[in-house]
Amino acid sequence: MFNSIALVGGTHGNETSGIQLIRNWQQFGLPARFDELNVSLSIANEAALAANVRFVEEDLNRQFTLAGLANESRAKEAVLAKSLNQQLGPKGNSKTDFVIDIHNTTSEMGATLIILEVDEFHTQLARYVKHHMPEANILVEDEKPYLDHGYLCTTGKKGVMIEVGGQPQGVLREDVYLLTQTMAEVILDFCMAYNNGSISTDNLPQCEAFRLGENVGFPLDENGQRTAMIHHALQDSDFKPLMPGMPVFRTFDGKDITWDGDKETYPHFINEAAYFKLDVAFATSERIVL
Repeated sequence: MFNSIALVGGTHGNETSGIQLIRNWQQFGLPARFDELNVSLSIANEAALAANVRFVEEDLNRQFTLAGLANESRAKEAVLAKSLNQQLGPKGNSKTDFVIDIHNTTSEMGATLIILEVDEFHTQLARYVKHHMPEANILVEDEKPYLDHGYLCTTGKKGVMIEVGGQPQGVLREDVYLLTQTMAEVILDFCMAYNNGSISTDNLPQCEAFRLGENVGFPLDENGQRTAMIHHALQDSDFKPLMPGMPVFRTFDGKDITWDGDKETYPHFINEAAYFKLDVAFATSERIVL
């Protein structure tokens, strides 16, 4: 039973769809069909929003490890994380049953639901979302235990992220906004059905999902400068199969670098602008069935 649900936007201050959706629902109210749910609406990082940046000093969505919450860092986002943890958590003994954190990506990932565990609940949720929103992607990041993640959503007893793109940072696109709104409403519909006992894995069809693999970096020279860019054949091909021998990079002197994996992978977060400083080109994943 979900007695308390938190919807959060603005964890990153330049990811505008969640910010606008939260503001609209704060102003006009949630759709009436959700009146039975106890939902809080909040903007996480107002300072980053005001500056139209992802974060002011440190990435807020990496601050919520138990060790990070316990340290004495005075960085703005570290301090903010402690406050948010008290508001939504505290992590590991939370007062909030379910935290839904809304994000945008510059990558062409469409509407993606990110789950951090593959248990009965999250399998039901993923199947429900995919059944009611067939265009959605399900991304599984269960490479570590739930409480070991540094994501804001882990302040809740359960937490997921909505990730929708492609949308430039600081820009609001109607199509991306509407996908964000639809996915948020489908998740709240699931919460309604879950609370009234009408959800079971048996009455939801199996669905495709993608399990996170590893980050793939850009090729760098001895000075740490990039020597290549994302190949046009890979650009905007999130969650599409990348086969061995297919091009992934084009060097600045015109040569192709091909995928040297021994099997297909499903890249996502391709050329994500937020990962520029990390020199991350894309993340890999394997296709699974939930």
